Parts: sequence; C-alpha cells; structure tokens
Amino acid sequence: MDTSRADGGSYTDNLIGTLLAIFGNVLVSISLNIQKYSHVTLAGTKDPRAFYRTKTWWCGFVFTCLGEGANFVSYAFAPLALVAPLNAVSVLTSSILGLIFLREKTKPKEFAKRYGLSFLGCILTMGGTYLFVAFGPNSHEKLKAENIVKHIVGWPVLLYLLLEIITFCLLLYFYKQRRANYLVIILLLVALLGSATVISVKAVSSMLVLTIEGTMQLDYPIFSVMFVCMVASVVFQARFLSQACKLYDSSLIASVNYILSTVFAVVAGAVFYLEFNNEDVLHICMFLLGSALCFLGVFLISKNRKRTKTFEPYVTMNMTNGVPTIHDKGLVDFNGSFSYGALVNNDGVVPATLPVNLEQPPVSSGSSEASHGLPDLKKD
Repeated sequence: MDTSRADGGSYTDNLIGTLLAIFGNVLVSISLNIQKYSHVTLAGTKDPRAFYRTKTWWCGFVFTCLGEGANFVSYAFAPLALVAPLNAVSVLTSSILGLIFLREKTKPKEFAKRYGLSFLGCILTMGGTYLFVAFGPNSHEKLKAENIVKHIVGWPVLLYLLLEIITFCLLLYFYKQRRANYLVIILLLVALLGSATVISVKAVSSMLVLTIEGTMQLDYPIFSVMFVCMVASVVFQARFLSQACKLYDSSLIASVNYILSTVFAVVAGAVFYLEFNNEDVLHICMFLLGSALCFLGVFLISKNRKRTKTFEPYVTMNMTNGVPTIHDKGLVDFNGSFSYGALVNNDGVVPATLPVNLEQPPVSSGSSEASHGLPDLKKD
C-alpha cells in the first residue's frame, strides 16, 4: 500500500486525475448549454422535428458522454477529496458561458448591479479551487481488489457505514411517513447516497484501469458488489433529485446539493480510503478554507441566476349565470368579474372550494317586509 507523499508517482497521478476532472466538468457544462440551445432553437422556430433528430442535441450528448467518462476515470487517479469539490468547475463554466453569450444590452452600472454577485462568486470559486487543489491530499493508493476488501472490513469503515445507514433510514422515515418534504432532508438523502456512489465509483474505476494496464481485477466478487452498489445508488439519487426539482427552485437545489454532496464525499474519502492520514494541519486547514470558498462562490452564483416564471392559471367569471370557469387548477377569486390567481406549485396548493348554492334564493313577501327593518346599505 503506497501512501507516501514523497512518491513522485503520487503527484503525477493526482495531476492526471485533477486535469481529467476539470476537463470532464467543463465538457459537461458545455454540453448542457449546447443541448439547451438546441431546445430553445426548436421552440423559437416551431420546428416540427423532435430534439433528438437535431445535430446540435447529439453534439451535446457526445460531449456529455466524454465529460462523464473523464470524470469516471479521474477517480482512479486522484483522491475523492480532490475530485468531488471540482464539480464547482461545472457551475463556474456555466456562469461564464452565460455572461459571454448574454444577448441583453445593458449599461455597465446595471450590468454590475445585476451580475455583481455572480462575478464575486466566480472569483471565490476560482480561488477556492486553487487552494484545495494545491493543498489537497497527495497520497494515492493503487486500489486492487484485496486492498478494497481490507478497507471495507476495517472498524472505522464499518462504523461509518452503520451510522450512515441509520441516518438514512431515519431521514427516509420522516420523508415517507411524516411527509417532511423539506429541501434539506431530501438533499441529505441524496448526499448519503452520493457518498456510497463515490466510494463505489472509485473502486470500480480503479479496478478497471488496473485491468486495462494488465492486472486482471474483474473476476473478483468485490468488483461485482461495487458495480451493483454504484448503479443502485445513482438510480436512487436521480429519483430523490427529481422529487426535489418538483418542489423547489433548481438554483437553490444546485448550491445546497453541491455543498452537502461534497462534504459527505470528502468524509467518505477520509474514512474509507484514509486520504488525509499523511497530511499535516496546515494542508488540512488550507484545504478546508478552499472548500469553504468554493461553497460560498457556488451559492452566490446560483443565487443570482434568473428564476423562470411559472405558468399562471386563471379564472373567468360568467356574468350571466355567475358561475366561475376554472382553467388549469386556478384559484377562484370572487372579488371581481375577471380574476387571476397565480400558483407557485400546483401540487402543494389546495384549490378554493366553490360555493354550494350559486342560485338566488326565491324572494318571499316576508323577506321583503323584513328588509324594510334593516338599515340602509351604503351604495357605491
């Protein structure tokens, strides 16, 4: 087991893994913008073709595959503590591309006022990325199947997995049984699954790279176990993220999910793969400072993104019969002849109940005589 900082191969592996992770995140960000451009172009020109029949969308899809492939291979060379925080590069690239291709013509003062937080977030993210890459753990281990089994049976890993399972079950109980659909609870579930994902991804990637280099690792049972764990955790992560996207704003999800997932990934790397064992206090403190700057930078970038406007359903009133017509689950407002009610989330809002009897009651002589005794109402 090679964990020496003086080993020149360790620095080379870390450099390769870091560059692959940066390259992969940049490609993923570019691909998402290309695919978004394809969708926007089709919607603007009313092209009858489906999005998957355009060359632009397929170009973005190829970039996505290349970027995710580079991210996957980077786990075989660099520690988790270096690869996981580099997801901030994707957010940074998206923000820069948005500023470059911005088509709005604004004055410098208005531009600075509107995008000042994004610019500050980009600076903090770049500074934080430099710090945690420069002072991150440099020790690296060639993860063979035997080494992975030794890590799993160690008592720190077993204790960590036990605490993670208990925490996950408690959060899942509150989420499913108590209907606690809070953003923090959902993203904590995603982050706990993400820690299992990065552990298994690093193991699978390392064994695949060793197999390509000539040392067969695919016939060990631990490879199949890690591969199944990787696929299952990714699938359940996607399900919880889709639930969060239905309830909350995507920019808030992006920033909070990045912070929680990075924290759990770094802790998983420190406990499972012992990545900080040979680091001194100065390197650890500077690494934590760089990570904190990245967290703050990503939060500022995501906070300043323009939020999309939700569809506003409405209600029209039939003046003849006084019967409201509800369009697309709109809220009823009886204060005017034409009323409009905006829904922030159709799933979480209960429509207003209609009156039971909208017809005029029959007028009787007794009621008309009784009305003379009532005080006069103020007329408009």
